[in-house]
Amino acid sequence: MFADLMYERIVKTGNPTALGLDPRIEYVPESIRKNHGNDAGAVLEFNRKLIDALHDIVPVVKLQSAYYELLGPAGAFTLQQSIAYAKSADMVVILDAKRNDIGSTAKAYAEAYLTDNYYAADAITVNGYLGTDGITPFVDICREYGKGIFILVKTSNPSSHELQDMKLESGMPVYEKMAEMVNKWGSDVIGNCGYSSIGAVVGATYPEELKNLRKNMPKAMLLIPGYGAQGGGAEDVKGGFDENGNGAVVNSSRGLMCAWKAKKFYGTYGHEEFCEAARNEAILMKTSLAAAIG
Repeated sequence: MFADLMYERIVKTGNPTALGLDPRIEYVPESIRKNHGNDAGAVLEFNRKLIDALHDIVPVVKLQSAYYELLGPAGAFTLQQSIAYAKSADMVVILDAKRNDIGSTAKAYAEAYLTDNYYAADAITVNGYLGTDGITPFVDICREYGKGIFILVKTSNPSSHELQDMKLESGMPVYEKMAEMVNKWGSDVIGNCGYSSIGAVVGATYPEELKNLRKNMPKAMLLIPGYGAQGGGAEDVKGGFDENGNGAVVNSSRGLMCAWKAKKFYGTYGHEEFCEAARNEAILMKTSLAAAIG
């Protein structure tokens, strides 16, 4: 079951973090680019080097599908190969695709990304705003194949309040209603760890909402984006963890991929040393989270 897989890998590394592989070609050093005939090949090598550098200390990788779609047909191959490489390195793989539809189309998305026939991710992000008939096909595939989904509840972008914070007639914000639905959809997919394979996305940039949603969704594993480059820090995300320091994974994308450019590393690393910088930043992130979570 996905929830147990995620829980066990995080416990094994003692590090509830995810490496976000959302690479634009300008993130890739020239020494890698010149060895490939297209951008997709260069991105694949870049991804593999980061996975090699971090897999022993970072248990999860999150790949944003848009950056691979941007590379055209070759990007689909790069995405599939990156997923396979991360899994071979014993990392849990979340595909950040935010897919949804209804009926047979939702089932097709779930089969494409979560079964072992094609992309074979361990989990995928899903937009729940089509309601139950858009989520049930994903939950069915999760149950059959031991996979997971993370449903958007309170996202990290600045304008998320425009819809997600709107009040229903009861006075409850829309995002809290979505949290209620996550609880319902995940109620019979609970792992031995006590968490459900039906999780939620809650951004680091809204720490108070994150803290409240942790209480409102006690069985949901949380995927927390927005750390690092988007402004979230260890103190902002600590409310997403339970009293034992479990139940969440914090994603950093540019903060790890482009760590060599960080002000704190100025003069220490160059572009060609992106792996060394990423590893150093990953260790600092792990230390900061441990201190905040307690």
